[in-house]
Formats: sequence, C-alpha cells, structure tokens
Amino acid sequence: MLERHVLEDDLTRIRQLRRVIFGMETTLDDNDVNSFRSDNLNIHRNKRSVDYAGDDGFAALDTLRAFNLKISSSIPQGTSRPIRNTRFISVTMSAMPATSGHSAACCNLPPIVTKGYQAKGKYEEVGGYKSYVTGPADATKAIVVIYDIFGYFEQTLQGADILAHSGEQKYKVYIPDFFKGDPCPIEWYPPDNEQKQKDLGAFFEKNPPTSASSALPSYVQAVKTQTPSVKSAGVLGYCWGGKAVALATKESSNPFAAAAAVHPAMVDAADAPGIKVPFILLASGDEPAEDVKKFEHALTVPKHVETFADQIHGWMAARANLSDDRVKAEYERGYKTLLTFFGKHL
Repeated sequence: MLERHVLEDDLTRIRQLRRVIFGMETTLDDNDVNSFRSDNLNIHRNKRSVDYAGDDGFAALDTLRAFNLKISSSIPQGTSRPIRNTRFISVTMSAMPATSGHSAACCNLPPIVTKGYQAKGKYEEVGGYKSYVTGPADATKAIVVIYDIFGYFEQTLQGADILAHSGEQKYKVYIPDFFKGDPCPIEWYPPDNEQKQKDLGAFFEKNPPTSASSALPSYVQAVKTQTPSVKSAGVLGYCWGGKAVALATKESSNPFAAAAAVHPAMVDAADAPGIKVPFILLASGDEPAEDVKKFEHALTVPKHVETFADQIHGWMAARANLSDDRVKAEYERGYKTLLTFFGKHL
C-alpha cells in the first residue's frame, strides 16, 4: 500500500497529482464535476465511474480512468463544497498499474491508426483457405492468427501487420478464413436479448473451435510448402480462436513452437496441463478471473499470463475502440507484449 497526502486547491493540481503518481495524463475538467458526497470517493476501474459514500451531497464524478487500482479521497464529514475546493486528499493505491510484459527494446510499433486502417498485406489461397498474408517474403518464422468470431476487421489486420513488421524478428503472418466468408455479425454481441443468444448459440454450434484446431496442422504444412523459408511457426488466437489455440497445442499433432491466446473464450484449466509449448494468455476484465487463474496454475510450460483489467473482451481485435486513448494504449501494449513473448520463445 502506498499513501500520499497532498494539499489540493483546484482541478489542475488534481491532474498533476495523477500524473506524478500514476505516470499518465487524465482529462478532468469542470464538466466532469457536478458535486460530491463527503467521506469516501471510490473509483471503479471497469465502469470508469465514481461513487461517493457519505451523508451529504449527490452522486458526482464520471469518466476517470483508474487502471487496476482504487483511489479514496478523505473529505471532512459534513463538507459540501465542490471537489475543486477540496483542501486535503489522501490517495491510497491498492495496486499499481499493470506491469509491462514487454522489454523496452522489443519492438518499434508504428503509430496506431484509429480508423480507416490500410492493411499492408494481401489475400492469398493457402491450404485451401482464403488467407490474409503479411510480412517479408524471406521470413524464417511465421505466426498463424485465428481471428475472433467476427472475422476480418481492420483492428485485427492492423494487429497482424504489427506482428509482422514491428519486432526485432520479422514474421510472415497468416490469418486463414476458417468461417469461409460467413463470420458472426458483430451486432449480435453482446447477446443481450433472447434472439441474439439464440443466433450466437447457433453460430458456435456450426463453428466449434475444433473446426479450426483440427485444421491447423495441415494449414501450417501448407504455409511451409508455400513459403519454404519458414522453418517454425507460432499461433495466436482471439476469443473463439484462443480456445482453438489451447486445443491445438495440447495435441500430439501440434505444429507450433509457441502459442498465444488473447481475450480467449471458454477458458478451461483442463486444457492447460496438456499444452506442450510456451504459452501466453492476455485476458480482459471480462474473462472470469478465477478461470484465468486456474488455467495459469495448471500450465506446466514457460508462460506469461496477464489481465488487462480495464479492457473489454475484444480490445485487441474486432471490438477494439481505438478512438479511446486508453484502449489504444492497451492495444499497443498488448502487441508489444506478444512480440516480446514470440521473440523469446519462437
């Protein structure tokens, strides 16, 4: 626990305080402040909202980013001034911001494109599947990417280009179209009504993760035949693809030297003991924390398991809202973490 006591006169000083303690900039202006309730200020990292507990005032503050921590502000009981006039703030950090899983020298990512990304690769036929292919023609290592249920989205293609070109090691990256042109409509998620739940269930019944995992050995062989310079391959799966990665890498036919699952669906600790290669799992705040923990503990291979607790399921693929500065920063950090892992193990 780290506690600092600071005299605060206005919102500018509050911003300065956050920069000093958390090493980042938070936008906070008068529009964010309506009023406050005395006593406790609790910032909820997932909701990005603030609740006050006390006897006075009203519900108050919105749109503060709190990472993986809580902040409490002690205000004299009975005080009803606006927060900009608060004279004494006690800041307690119960957890530091997530530690980096990448080395400073791992990679040199280009600026993340918020919207309208122009993909660097092209579509080719590989192993009987239309595939997005990116990376240098003479690459000696490949990464097969299994997209999420929404298929080819520009955020996913941008991620593939980052993996191909931004690390010290360059990769040939392939995204096979396992859905054969018929992905899940993104409008079905979240499944917040009966019809969406029915449609999503039917989609998973038609496209179980085994449909991808069973195809991977022959697909990797096709990659090596088509690009003879490729001698080894890694695999990355998002969401549905993350489950396919876990299934493929525990089979005797596993063709991969390293594996990654990002905001994976259907996390099951029973898959972990059989996984035969170094494994990285990057979870969002939406994946069941206990399932992720059990999976981590059951892995017997070199591993890196990290939760990006203030991110949603899909933040590194189709559902990434890259117009949000925080999401964009964590999208970038996620890909740096993957590049570091593959650079070490692939």
